[in-house]
Amino acid sequence: MNRVELKERAKAQISGKIGKYFLTYLAYVCLATALSLTVGLIPFAGSIVASAAAYPMMFGIIMICIAVADGKDFKVADMFNGYYDWWGAIKTYFFVGLFTTLWMLLLIIPGIVKAYSYRLALYIKAENKEMGALEAIRKSKEIMNGHKLEWFVLDLSFIGWILLICVTFGIAAIWVTPYMDITYANAYRKMCPKALEAEVAEEITEE
Repeated sequence: MNRVELKERAKAQISGKIGKYFLTYLAYVCLATALSLTVGLIPFAGSIVASAAAYPMMFGIIMICIAVADGKDFKVADMFNGYYDWWGAIKTYFFVGLFTTLWMLLLIIPGIVKAYSYRLALYIKAENKEMGALEAIRKSKEIMNGHKLEWFVLDLSFIGWILLICVTFGIAAIWVTPYMDITYANAYRKMCPKALEAEVAEEITEE
């Protein structure tokens, strides 16, 4: 992956749309916070229910980022598109979190490596509604094989921007958050240019 190219493309894609991105992320933060302060206060199951309700919105934001990477426009309401596959979103987040945690409990370094193996699972599931969560994770592991270091270096390239968010007390996040998210979506698209759809079409043709 060409990091400079991916990031420059992301800058161009968010240009003139920062207000819309800000409203999208603000809506998510407000709704997720409201869930935590209401449903999340219910003993035992409250935090689980609140998280499960928030996961589809996070899924919807991933869908928005993929759409932008593909050159499409979006509406703030598109954040709720994740609810069309709400159970798939919940399962994918759950299994990615579970597997990563289990590996982390063994050893930190292997856990980090596995986290990068699962990095594309949410993107893959977002584009393939009929695919199961575990299958999306398996596909992510296949695609990320030999590319984990590239993604690690891409993450490191944002350290300066993350520090900027800290020193501006979060204000810089208005621009930095969509910049990072769209860069990651571009990286995903670079590695998976409609690959799964093409794979399915190839299998049908062979049959």
